Amino acid sequence: MIRSMVWGWTVMALFSAPAGFAQIGDLGGNWMLGPFVKQDSANPVLRPHAESVFTCPIRKMPVHWESKDVFNPAAVVRNDTLFLLYRAQDSLGAPAGTSRIGLAWSTDGRTFQRLPAPVLYPDEDYMKAFEWEGGCEDPRIVEDERGLYIMTYTAYDGETARLCIATSEDLYHWNKEGPAFGANDGGKYIDTWSKSGAIITRRIGSSNVATKISGRYWMYWGESNVYLASSTDLINWDPIESDNGDLFVVFGPRDRFFDSELVEPGPPATLTGQGIILIYNSKNAKNTGDPTFLPGTYAAGQVLVDSTNPSRILMRSDNPFLRPDRVYELIGQVGDVCFAEGLVHFRKEWLLYYGAADSRIAVASMHDRPHPEDGIAK
Repeated sequence: MIRSMVWGWTVMALFSAPAGFAQIGDLGGNWMLGPFVKQDSANPVLRPHAESVFTCPIRKMPVHWESKDVFNPAAVVRNDTLFLLYRAQDSLGAPAGTSRIGLAWSTDGRTFQRLPAPVLYPDEDYMKAFEWEGGCEDPRIVEDERGLYIMTYTAYDGETARLCIATSEDLYHWNKEGPAFGANDGGKYIDTWSKSGAIITRRIGSSNVATKISGRYWMYWGESNVYLASSTDLINWDPIESDNGDLFVVFGPRDRFFDSELVEPGPPATLTGQGIILIYNSKNAKNTGDPTFLPGTYAAGQVLVDSTNPSRILMRSDNPFLRPDRVYELIGQVGDVCFAEGLVHFRKEWLLYYGAADSRIAVASMHDRPHPEDGIAK
């Protein structure tokens, strides 16, 4: 049984098992999104850019804010244009350069233009204590029913990573809403290491719209295990706990598999006719991992979750569908890394954007087909 520390009753009481899911195993691997094909002719679609200069409001000096690395992008479609919001690092800050979030756009999903300055960054504001000097990292973006953009991102002060929320009406101007777990839970988890917030969405056209289940929004998060949180407003989130008061684990690492050391959510989860599909990132362990992958390899898998109970895993991939095997994925700031964060439907194909070796951004595509996205609102 699981519960929220704010609610006085168990979360499981909210959910009822959907009819027909007892036979879900008959689907085999057909529930997964894919296959995704790496776009070698275009990859990497974004590289570090030394010419971009921005006057840092904290350092009070010009910095080459995306000269070292660009990686881990969110993706969203607005007015027939695809936008990436991506993590960029300079070479100044500790421990590996200060991170800021940049904005790039494309009409074909493969060639991008970018703004010369970041759109979300550490500033002389109330979030400085959380963001300086590590920075703003790893965005993921959804829309609400009104078209407001909700970004989950990691604020890093050099010691603790905290999952935070920002909102925007146009993708260019962002309002920092603060730590995701800072209000509703009495501050219990505000200093807990927390990252990677993937909100459950429904596809409407080319938009990933946050959708409620049993009257609340839900988010997968975490960087060792995958945990769960819920919200009524997409800004203030309640971590879900087990009866013993520990964080409820939706799923965790598996010995002798590609995801043996850690798991963490990828892009926003997608509600389909088969259930909720969550792409997740993982790391292979040194001694207890899959011996066919190098220790430390980051690859991506998928899980299928009950569409009425976001805590109940139905299926899980035994092998990664996205793994590092290109030079730009094998060599970089951190080698042997494919780290997926952006998934959008654009011009009759699914496009999956991922960080390659923590240094560049690449894309893989999947053309439309009836299954598994059949049942997603068009």
